Amino acid sequence: FHAQALSTRPWKLEITGLVNKPRTFDLDDFYHLMDVEERLYRLRCVEAWAMAVPWTGFPLKALLDIVEPKSNATHVAMTTFYKPFTAQGQLAFWRPWPYTEALTIEEATNELTFMALGMYGHPLRKQHGAPIRLVVPWKYGFKSIKSIVKIELIDYQPLTFWNTVLPLEYSFEANVDPTINHPRWLQKTEKMLGTGEVHKTRLYNGYEKQVAHLYS
Repeated sequence: FHAQALSTRPWKLEITGLVNKPRTFDLDDFYHLMDVEERLYRLRCVEAWAMAVPWTGFPLKALLDIVEPKSNATHVAMTTFYKPFTAQGQLAFWRPWPYTEALTIEEATNELTFMALGMYGHPLRKQHGAPIRLVVPWKYGFKSIKSIVKIELIDYQPLTFWNTVLPLEYSFEANVDPTINHPRWLQKTEKMLGTGEVHKTRLYNGYEKQVAHLYS
């Protein structure tokens, strides 16, 4: 209900930092510049539920290629909007708003890392991260930051929201791993939303072939 107060038109996404061609994009730019495609990805929450989602969008790498990262960029930091009188949870001033997340440059340019504009064949709804969000299918869902307004390429590992608020519960890496339990939720199994079926959790959420080399 409260998410509907967010205005998503117009929307700007700034990419800055260690890039050769910093740029601010309008939302419509993505439809003109990118080959938009649909990808079906598993989604795994740290709370031990899971689902499969058909996302519409484009690889993050394709966007980064436009701005040309510099050779000393090691991380990609992302920031969502800051509108505390719209998103009233942001009135909790003791938390480090706006929401931030980050990936290593190798993770950000992996073939699976996706910028979603839609899901289930429709534009993203506001509660799902409209108008543009990150999807990193081998990590827990909190890494897939919603409603992005800024991407900055940097040469250090930045502070991120949940890793700052509860560092013992939310790691920076946040890879799906059945052998590492969250203090409040066991990670060996997952419950599928809708059906209630329980399955064994798969390392890297089943994407080991595509991403294990990033952590060898």
